[in-house]
Formats: sequence, structure tokens, C-alpha cells
Amino acid sequence: MRKLSLLLENAENLAKFAFKIYKDMISSMTGFGRGGAQTPNRRVKVEIKSLNSKQLDLSMRVPPCFREMEVTMRNALAERLERGKVELTATVENIVSETTTTVNVELLAQYKEQLENLGKSLNLPQPADWYSLLMRMPESMKVETTAVDELEKEAFITACMEAVDALVEFRRKEGKKLYAFFVEKIKRIRQLLSEIAPYEAERVPKIRERLEEQLSRLTSIEYDKGRLEQELIFYIEKLDVTEEKVRLSAHLNYFMETLGGEDDYNHSGQGKKLGFIAQEMGREINTLGSKSNHAEMQQIVVRMKDELEQVKEQVLNVL
Repeated sequence: MRKLSLLLENAENLAKFAFKIYKDMISSMTGFGRGGAQTPNRRVKVEIKSLNSKQLDLSMRVPPCFREMEVTMRNALAERLERGKVELTATVENIVSETTTTVNVELLAQYKEQLENLGKSLNLPQPADWYSLLMRMPESMKVETTAVDELEKEAFITACMEAVDALVEFRRKEGKKLYAFFVEKIKRIRQLLSEIAPYEAERVPKIRERLEEQLSRLTSIEYDKGRLEQELIFYIEKLDVTEEKVRLSAHLNYFMETLGGEDDYNHSGQGKKLGFIAQEMGREINTLGSKSNHAEMQQIVVRMKDELEQVKEQVLNVL
């Protein structure tokens, strides 16, 4: 019993230690892991998979013989996995010649009675092969579970930790792919932002020329040219996108700073933060589009929006 307690304690300590190591890496919430362990009498297999989720949503399906250890394992898993919709499934196989599986005679008798009554009610013929029909019914076989010893509990913990290790490594590898994806997309948005400058320089004279041309057609209306000049300046200032460009550039820098380097161990659990930054980037891009008043600039804005939407979609997978 002392050995089992130490193993459980070591599992929790390992979870905390590994959390400190991996907590600062960008990781994906998506992953899969498998683990196994064996005793002289039984073989334990554990599979665990994870999808994205705002919080940790952990479900465990374990044999009844291991239910007493479920709470302890939940705490260890929560330390390691942090977020995601996680499903853990554990199975136990007997590897000795003796079997504890028997036919569930009482349940099959009830099935047979119900099927006979159904046949009479619907005027249906009796089945030609009762054996094959009844043995396909749910829970036709009854498994007599026996208590597990300390060695088998140790095997369960070992299998769980092995599966979690594999899942964490899977997440880390997926995180590297996400990192490369984000770097490419942010670089592309930055490039598109720089392409706005030439059109921005020629935009103001065109807007001024168009307004003056329209006013020249109003021959029957007199207007104060000095006041018109002031209104033109005010209107053109409202279309200035310098602030939006500066803020968007700052958001791009902040996104990369939060993302960290490919081998940087100081940026885990940043999925939500990256999502917030992406939202702010979207606001600045939208404002650029509404102020552009220029066909080529609006086309660039549309391409920027497309790149950002891809970023937002993948940010949901970041731990």
C-alpha cells in the first residue's frame, strides 16, 4: 500500500513538474495518446484524446475496479492538460486461462419472453435460431469483476501517465505546426499592410479632385471657397488611416510577442490571449476598409481579412 501511495504522489509531482516544463510552450489542444501496462494476471490499456474547448472538460471511462482511483487521476490529468475536451478510456484484459465471463441467463430469459410476446402481438413467426439472436442482445454476457490488487492499481497509473505523456507530446508537435502557420499569416498581413502606402499617397488628391469637380457642376450655387477648403481638410482628415495602420502594426507585434519563439518556453496557455489580440486586429482592419474609399485599398483589406480569419480559426486550437 505504501508503494501505491508513493506512485500516486509521484504521478501528481510528475504532472506538476511536466506542467512547469511544457506550460510555456505554444501547444495545440488537439491530440491523442495511448499507454499500457501489464501484471501477471491482467493487461491495462489506456487511450486519451483531446479536442479544443474553452475550459477543461474531462470525461473518464474506467472499469469499476479502478473507480476509487478516478478522483486522484483527474487531479493529475488536470495539472497536465489545462484545457480541452478530453476523453480517457481504460480497459482491462485478463491474460490468465481462467475466465470470469458467464452467460447472463436471467437477462436472456427476459429477452426471449419479450420477443415471443412481440411475435404474438404482431403475428410474426418465431426466430429460426434463438441462440444467435439472444447472444447478440446487449449484456448477454456477464463479467464477474474481482478486486484488483496493488500491483494492478500501479499498472493503471502507469498506463494513464504513459497515455498522457503521449498526448502532451502530440500537442507539442501540433503546436509547432500552429506556430509556423501563425508566423506565415502574420507576415502576410504585415506585407499587405505595407502595400497600402502607395495607394494612400494618391488617394487624397483624387478625393479632392472628385469633390471639386462635382462642385463645379453646381453653377447656380455660390459658396465660400475658404470655408470649402476647411471642410475638405476636415473630410480628408477623417479618411486618414495612419492611426489604424500604427495600431494594427502594434497588434501584429504583440501577437508575435505573445506567441513567442518556436523554442521559447515562456508562452503557454496563451490561446485566449491570442484570440483577444486577433479580435483587435480585426477591428483595425475593418476600420481601414471603411475609411479606404479606394478600390485597390479595399481589395487589400479584403485579403487581410481573409488571412486574419484563418488565424482566428486556428487560434481556437491553441492551448
